[in-house]
Parts: sequence; structure tokens; C-alpha cells
Amino acid sequence: MPPGRVRLPVRAPRRRGTLLRGTVLAVLAGGFLLPLLAGLGATLGAAAGYLPGRPLPETPSLQPLRSLLAEPGFLRAVGQTLGTGLASTVLALVLAASFCGLVHQRLPTRLAGRSLAPLLAAPHSALAIGLAFLLAPWGWIARWLSPWATGWEFPPDLPLVQDPLGIALVLGLLTKEVPFLLLVLLAALAQLPVQEDLQRARALGYSRAKAWVGVVLPRAYPLVRLPVLFVLAFSLSVVDMALVLGPTQPPTLAVAVTRWFLAPDPAFLGPAFAGAALQLAIVLAVMGGWLLGERAVAAMGRAWLARGSRGGAGDPWLAAAGLATTVVLLLGLLALVALGFWAFAERWPFPAAWPTEFSLARWTNLAGGWGEAFGNSLALGAATTAASLLLAVLWLEGEDRGHLPRARWATVLVALPLLLPQVAFLYGLQVVLLRAGVGPGFLAVAWAQALFVLPYTLIVLSPPWKALDPRLLAVAASLGAGPNRRWLTVKLPLLLRPLLTAGAVGFAVSVALYLPTLFLGAGRVPTLTTEAVTLASGGDRRLVGLFALLQALLPLVAYLLALLLPRWIWRHRRALAGGSA
Repeated sequence: MPPGRVRLPVRAPRRRGTLLRGTVLAVLAGGFLLPLLAGLGATLGAAAGYLPGRPLPETPSLQPLRSLLAEPGFLRAVGQTLGTGLASTVLALVLAASFCGLVHQRLPTRLAGRSLAPLLAAPHSALAIGLAFLLAPWGWIARWLSPWATGWEFPPDLPLVQDPLGIALVLGLLTKEVPFLLLVLLAALAQLPVQEDLQRARALGYSRAKAWVGVVLPRAYPLVRLPVLFVLAFSLSVVDMALVLGPTQPPTLAVAVTRWFLAPDPAFLGPAFAGAALQLAIVLAVMGGWLLGERAVAAMGRAWLARGSRGGAGDPWLAAAGLATTVVLLLGLLALVALGFWAFAERWPFPAAWPTEFSLARWTNLAGGWGEAFGNSLALGAATTAASLLLAVLWLEGEDRGHLPRARWATVLVALPLLLPQVAFLYGLQVVLLRAGVGPGFLAVAWAQALFVLPYTLIVLSPPWKALDPRLLAVAASLGAGPNRRWLTVKLPLLLRPLLTAGAVGFAVSVALYLPTLFLGAGRVPTLTTEAVTLASGGDRRLVGLFALLQALLPLVAYLLALLLPRWIWRHRRALAGGSA
């Protein structure tokens, strides 16, 4: 070794990486996990009779549960929750899997992601409002068919939206869940030798449908199990979509609990906390039943394959499911178009198929209209996305430098806010913060939103981060670049596109969040989402369309920036501009 040069110990980078990841995990545990568990504990404690602001009983009380059971329509609300949640999840999985069977190897994953971007970016409540504009008795479909096909000169009195069976809510959930599951399934299939498996199965005489269901899907499903559980948990506890499309007499349990929490009468706090605890129990029980059902389905599938039938009767069903998926996707896109028409319409009498007058008056009214909500949505999205992206990058870099695999408990830490129903811990979290002297406001909302933005950011960023070719960093190290310089000048530039994509996803999640903004903001931080959902219950349709359209456009602009900025920044470097890294 030349004089004056000091050789660093081999374990020094690993120690630094372990310290970095440990610091990030400590921040996450202290700033995210512990408050989340505290909010959950406050909810469960209140459900056991220890209600905030009231004298503490000596022993747990069943009074909140009795009040919940005495609420009119309680059992039907639970039934609505189970029916709509399970139906939408099962249908979304079946439709997405069938559509993948039809388009696999014909539609590249990247092209599919870009094609589905409008639906993936649009918040749930914006799509719900657009579907209401389509399906309602006064909606666009009824206008197209009237009066020549229906004879309607006036909107009929039919429960086409907020119907007692929850069909409109299931359809609304499908417009969001099918594109999401399509994308994750296509990404999972890209990691498997699907073409070889299909060729071998077809050579043995199996139909395409049976080869797809019996050979390909059993290998692909474990790769998408966690996203499916996310969809299941959300479908069972969704509030914003259910407020717009769901049944009202009674509503789903999550909607009823939200209304009790927001009621001015404190007598509703008991059933609200008990209902939130029950919502948590329902989600956990259904997810446990889902995991057990996977084993039962696998056993039936093995028995089905063992019978050796090679018929092609399943192919028409595969085609029918693919057609149904196309219809769902088209409905989602038409819903977004309907938002645009209502946002600019001035006069649109029934049964005219198109607005008779257009106006920009509402768009120019920033001070008394949408300006504050737009500014809050933009600021919250930028703040939570930046903080979440920074934590995700530091976490992943700590794993790389310490040569550490992703621990299972760390995965649970990331997934926990997405697997638990929001109503089960957010109001309890608000109680905990108030006791700690933290009142509702912008910072509380931003922090609550980050609970959900960070997991999505980390989930999106992890695969491309782990897939980066280590030889590129080795070359930089051989030229004398240290760990920090390699990170700043090699790794981050190569990962610019995934970083921007993760940021766009996080921004879209922030814009779409309803309950965290409602509870932690206490009505003092209006956003496009909270205003759109509130107005949808009976406001001016044109104003509702404006808020919902802005709500859908903000995430879409973020996605477009994530797509176009790398091309412009790396316009003189073709491989980087094309996203090959």
C-alpha cells in the first residue's frame, strides 16, 4: 500500500448502511407505527367503554357495543359491507386475470401502464362522481337513450345510483380495482416463463383457458397476493366511493361509522367507536378467510387438473370475461369524460345528450370557489410525497450499503396502514394527538397522509431499485468514487424515471385521501377530494364536476411529468431517456 493511504475496514460500509437503515426505521417506528398503534388502541379502548372526555369506568363496558347493536339497520349495514367488498374484489380479480389471459404477449406491460394511467391516476371519489354522472336517472346514458328508446321526457324515479343492493358501488370499485390488478398481474407475469408454460400445456392438448387457469395463474397469484389483500381491505372499508354510489338506507358500516363520528351529538361516539372496532374485526376476519379460501381453491384446482379433461369449453368464458373487463374500463374512461362536460356546462336540460351552453364562470372564481381546495391539495401532495420519497430512498440505500435483505417485519410495517381499515384508527389517532396538544391543521393532515403515501412509494420504488445493475456502481467505485458520490452521480440519475414514477403514485394517493384529511383536518383543511364528496351529496352538478375534474387532473399531470421529464432531461442519452435503467 502506498505511504499515506489508509485502507478502510471492509465492514465499514456495511456498518454505515445498517446504521442508516436503522435510523430510518426508528423514524418510521416513532413517527408512523407507534402513532398508528396508539390510534388503534384508542379506538379499541373507547369501544370497550373508555370513551374520550368521559369518566373512566372501573371495568370494561359493553355499552358502546349495545348502542351499536341497537342502531337501526345495523345488520343490513354489515351485510352491505361484506357483499359489496367481497363481490368487487372477487370480480376484479377474475376480470383482471381473464383479460391478462387474452392480452398477454400482445400488450407490453409499459404500454398497458400508460394506457391505464388515466384510471390509475384518478381518485376513487372522482371516478365515483363521474359514474354517477353516467348512471343516474338524469345521467349521460339515460340522456343518450331518451326519449327515442325509453320514452322518458323527464328523469325517472329509479334507484340506479345508491341502489339498495350496492350494485353501483361494486361497479365503481371495479373501475379502480380492475386497472390496478391488471397492472400488477402483468408485472408479475413478466417475471415468469409464461409463454413456455402455455406452449407445453397446449402441446398436451389443454385449451388456452385451462392452460391459463391451471398452469399460469397458480404461479402468478403468489406474486400479487399482497396487492389483492390491499384491494380486499379497501373494498370492505371504503368511505368516499360509498358516500357517492353506495346504498343509503342503511349505508355500509364504514359510512355509518364516519357519520356517527362526525355527528354533533356525543351520544353517537359510543356506537361509532364500537363500529370502528367491528370494522377492523370484519376486515381481519375476511382476510383470514380469504387466505384459507386460497388453500381450498388450490386443492380444488389440483383435483380439477387430475381429472385430465382437455376440453375447450372455458375459452368462451375467458373471452366473455375479457369483454366485461373492456366494458368496465370504457365505463371508467367515460366517467372521466362526463366530468369534463359537467365541469364546463352552463345549461344541460334533460334529455339533451349534450350541454346546450358552456361557461368558464366557475373556473375563474378562485377566491370563492376552488382556489383554496386546489392549493391545499397541491401543497399536501407535494409535502407528503417529498417526505415519503426521501424516507423510501434512505431506507433502500441503507439496505444496499448494509447488504441487508428486506426483513418480513419491515414489510409488515410498510403494509400495515394499507391492510387496516382507515376508520378503525384515524379518529382514535385524532384523539391521541389532541391529548398530546396537537390540534387539527395542515401539518396533522400531511403527517396522516404520509402514513399511506410512504407504503405506496416504497412498493413502487423497491423493484427498480433492486434491479439496478451493480456492475455500474462497481465501475464507478473502480474509478475512485466513494459511496456517497456513487449514490448521487450514478444511482440516483439512473433511477430518475422510477423515482419520478414513485413520486407520481405518492402524489396521486395524497390527492385521493379522504378520511385522513377529514378527521385530522377537522374541516379546517379543505381539499378537492373533501369538497367534491361533500358537494356530491346534493350540490350543483356543475360545481361538483369542476372539483372532481380538478381532482382527477392533478394526479394525471403528475404521471405525465413522470413520463416526460426523463425524456427531456436525458434527451441526449437515448438509453436513459427510454427508461432502460
